Amino acid sequence: MNRTAIGVVAAGVFLAGCASSTSSSSSALQPGSTGVLTGSTVVFAAASLKPTFTELAKQFEAAHPGVKVVLSFGGSDTLAAQIKQGAPVDVFAAANNTTMQTVVSSDDAKSPVNFAKNVLEIAVAPGNPNGIKTLADVAKPGLKLALCAKTVPCGSAAQKAFAAAGIDAKPVTYEQDVTSVLTKVELGEADAGLVYRTDVKAAAGKVVGVDFAEADKAVNTYPIAQVGTGKNPNAGKAFEAFVLSPSGQAVLHAAGFEPDA
Repeated sequence: MNRTAIGVVAAGVFLAGCASSTSSSSSALQPGSTGVLTGSTVVFAAASLKPTFTELAKQFEAAHPGVKVVLSFGGSDTLAAQIKQGAPVDVFAAANNTTMQTVVSSDDAKSPVNFAKNVLEIAVAPGNPNGIKTLADVAKPGLKLALCAKTVPCGSAAQKAFAAAGIDAKPVTYEQDVTSVLTKVELGEADAGLVYRTDVKAAAGKVVGVDFAEADKAVNTYPIAQVGTGKNPNAGKAFEAFVLSPSGQAVLHAAGFEPDA
């Protein structure tokens, strides 16, 4: 995404945040105070977290009726760039620590905590019509492979896996997030795509996953942190705590994420 597009997205989030934060900035709890959480809290999360964080937000709102969780999903690098440009965000959950550190280093986020791990799988059409069994199979001539862009966590993980296998992959497309890779396979525009195990599980019936040996060389760890540009830090802190709680971890585990141990 170019800087102009990022600015447009960030501006849109900013306007939405302003509309909701007029009441939330005065009614949200201040540090050290007690009372009921209110207002909107903005959460940016990696695309691979969409099903889980949507469920987590639903449960959080049920526990805190006065709070609305505003979710925005995308490639972690794109979201990080929006935060560094000033988008009002209370919580950021990235798909790897490298991306999170770009936000921490710019003083927009502090004290990230790892909350989950994810493993790559090869997504293929139901029935696996091309008979893909190993990572080497996706590099066969004529096979259409979709990958995440190299700067995106799922793309970085894929490059590590290919390097571990000594494979020079030739994808037909590089996508900006893992959801777009999965969509290419679902629509038949790609014969295979490297996505996360959780994405394959969420798309059950539309694709099937093929495990491969080199996946353990490219496990992604997911960090979460509060962001200083947000308008409702108390609700953001509470949402982060919920993700890290046993109840939040149960939702992540059910989706196929592994605990950060």
